[in-house]
Amino acid sequence: MTSILIVFPKAEDGKSIRNLLVRHGYDVAAVCTLGSQVLNMADMMNSGVVISGYKFPDMYYTELKSSLPAGFDMLLMASARVCAECGDPDVICVPMPLKVQDLMSTLEMMCMNQERRKKKLRARPKQRSEAEKRVLWEAKTVLMERNHMTEEEAHRYIQRCSMDSGTSLTETAQMVLAMTKL
Repeated sequence: MTSILIVFPKAEDGKSIRNLLVRHGYDVAAVCTLGSQVLNMADMMNSGVVISGYKFPDMYYTELKSSLPAGFDMLLMASARVCAECGDPDVICVPMPLKVQDLMSTLEMMCMNQERRKKKLRARPKQRSEAEKRVLWEAKTVLMERNHMTEEEAHRYIQRCSMDSGTSLTETAQMVLAMTKL
């Protein structure tokens, strides 16, 4: 589920938006009145959506957007004039006065994009460091020499052991090397 942070200069405005979202099945992580509060919360999270007014006591929405960590999207709720002047293509605008259906459909689209991005990141293969590659190669070399395996067979053997034991390839390769030193 996507983390949602709400920030408006008036606490009652933020609470009203939170109550509306909760009634529609969304989970709101926090309601803030300052941009700095949102930044503190965002630093503890990997990603999410920030629903924002345009001006806070400590900054404007543009400053907040530029300071947010990379995994966060911003939904700006402001007057039609402010939305028209917003030149940032990464800020999604919903004009005020608010139409609940516009907010819900826009937020749904943003949450779907967040989930799609998370799946893409998980599907991307993990990059190994040079030290990890070296350990894996040494373990394969030992298996090839001692058990007369090809490199592909040794790799498959380490993969299978890794899956069976629930450890990473590198940890399994380290175990193979430790077992051969006994």
